Amino acid sequence: MKVVYLDHAATTPVRAEVIEAMLPYFRDKFGNASSVYGFGREARKALDDARQKTADILNAGFNEIVFTGGGSEANNLAIKGAAWEYRHKGGHIITSGIEHHAVLHPMQQLEKEGYEVTYLPVDDQGLISVEEFANAVREDTILVSFMHANNEIGVIEPIAQIGAITKERGILFHTDAVQAAGMLDIDVKKLNVDMLSLSAHKFYGPKGVGALYVRKGVRLVPLIHGGSHESRRRAGTENVAGIVGLAKALELADAEREAVVPKIQRLRDRLIDGILQIPNTRLNGSREQRLPNNINVSIEFIEGESLLLNLDLMGIAASSGSACTSGSLDPSHVLMALGLTHEVAHGSLRLTLGRDNTDAEIDYVLEILPPIVQRLREMSPLYSS
Repeated sequence: MKVVYLDHAATTPVRAEVIEAMLPYFRDKFGNASSVYGFGREARKALDDARQKTADILNAGFNEIVFTGGGSEANNLAIKGAAWEYRHKGGHIITSGIEHHAVLHPMQQLEKEGYEVTYLPVDDQGLISVEEFANAVREDTILVSFMHANNEIGVIEPIAQIGAITKERGILFHTDAVQAAGMLDIDVKKLNVDMLSLSAHKFYGPKGVGALYVRKGVRLVPLIHGGSHESRRRAGTENVAGIVGLAKALELADAEREAVVPKIQRLRDRLIDGILQIPNTRLNGSREQRLPNNINVSIEFIEGESLLLNLDLMGIAASSGSACTSGSLDPSHVLMALGLTHEVAHGSLRLTLGRDNTDAEIDYVLEILPPIVQRLREMSPLYSS
């Protein structure tokens, strides 16, 4: 049986070159980067090299990169750290209703602490209105956080335009670029952002390591207190091997992007066109302003979980917009924000491509999917009625 992995938005396999770069820092070069003797200096050099490499790719400064335990920690540090630090300037924050929970949950925590959060809606294509954002800004607005590209529907938001407004008005702007890294050119200056979050395992690096760009001059209250690591912004002995892996993976993704992304986008378009041949299906989110590897469709009259299980039986790994697998009966908040009904949102399918997917795999999915859909629909009382 074929095995086809189409859930690269969830995680990616670690590339062989990344593993090779990391291995010495598990074994021979295992020193603590804060130690002054040879083992420590060796680890410190690797840490410094990784920081410089990451900074160069993002068009940032060496001291503007903070390594974290992942994208969720980077988001939490940016949002809570900035809100706490600049509380004296005001208590109003702006975000969108389609953010990842690693942004929404910190926002909800801040609301419990007395901050006021405005959750901007998106249109039926999943896009934030720059005009609506500008109108939502207030005198006491201290922080804005919008994701660069959505993890479910792949929509690329107008970050640079929003950043131009925040820059002009002196408001801190954070973007969650976890899904965008490796797929898009990420230049923090062109994007007009003050903070930007990354997670290594989304671009063929290891899990458990991320990075936060923090523009020079921006102060953050740390989440983790202890030692003076990461310029006193994130205490704890650095994960040197993981950080080396992040930088190597980011370097490879950046170097190969112009060659790899057009191939992925071509496969994406083939898959979208093929799936939309199935009656009563729709593409969720803008087709034009979309990550090159993302397909999110709603297939009416079926449940997403049943579809995923049937695809898995045929060797195809995918995901759904429905949150049932996390113990909730509620459909995806992102799909609901687009105006979908509960029933349609529950029948969503997300397929996210990677650098190693092939035309033959797309052919296989387009061969397998229609009969599965037909079989599930025949069992649905909604379809029969």
